[in-house]
Amino acid sequence: MTYIISEPCIDTKDRSCVDVCPVDCIHETDRMLVIDPEECIDCGACEPECPVEAIFPEDAVPVKWETFTKINYAYGEGVDAINKLVAERVEASPPEHLS
Repeated sequence: MTYIISEPCIDTKDRSCVDVCPVDCIHETDRMLVIDPEECIDCGACEPECPVEAIFPEDAVPVKWETFTKINYAYGEGVDAINKLVAERVEASPPEHLS
């Protein structure tokens, strides 16, 4: 299983999680950070470091943010694919913290 970075990270991109990741599986995109599920070792070091509580184990992502599982898994398709998915998500449902 992997961890998922969700909506509160959009336009926040605090890098505290990056600093503690032992396998460097957290990557920056235009508007948020994502976890590469192929690299994540499920250690959980990142979760308590996130100041906006955007990181969840994959099986605990809140229903309202389930689309972020797909967004994180899109890392294998490249940053442009993630940027497109994030833009579509923001357009369809603007993040609460940006309102």
